[in-house]
Amino acid sequence: MAKELNRIHKLYKEEVVPALVKEFGYKNVNEIPKLVKIVLNMGLGDVKSNSKSFNIALDELTVIAGQKPVATVAKKSISNFTLRQGQKIGAKVTLRGDKLYEFFDRLTAIALPRVRDFHGVSDKSFDGRGNYSMGVKEQLIFPEISYDKVEKIRGFDICFVTTAKTDKEAKALLKALGMPFNR
Repeated sequence: MAKELNRIHKLYKEEVVPALVKEFGYKNVNEIPKLVKIVLNMGLGDVKSNSKSFNIALDELTVIAGQKPVATVAKKSISNFTLRQGQKIGAKVTLRGDKLYEFFDRLTAIALPRVRDFHGVSDKSFDGRGNYSMGVKEQLIFPEISYDKVEKIRGFDICFVTTAKTDKEAKALLKALGMPFNR
């Protein structure tokens, strides 16, 4: 029995691929850009001495991503920042496959419209190689996070990694998948 495709994954296969082929004239199916992974990164330098706060932030990121994050550690000691080598200073999660499409769907359909005075995301955050990055100012835009249980409002970065060769192709891909760009 074949497994059910996510709504966004189904949209990609049925509508986005033909639209991209028509717009850019790809000859080979491997040329068509696709979303490879989404990386969520949360810097937690402010709670480096408080392990309870660190664990709460990790739990929130786990609920948002649907996958357990990996703690990131300092590569070297910096005395001005009271930072020791090997100390936990952040968390990151890499989403691939079905979890990627499910997160993308929740982000574009539920979370981003909940942002106050939302007029779309900036289209200036492409890196020149077809990848897109954006920041989220607060984790409360995700309905999975309970406002009463939030210890502190924290933001995080989201990076969309695609196989697109140019920013124009990557923007066309993300826009066709439902990313609400402001222009």
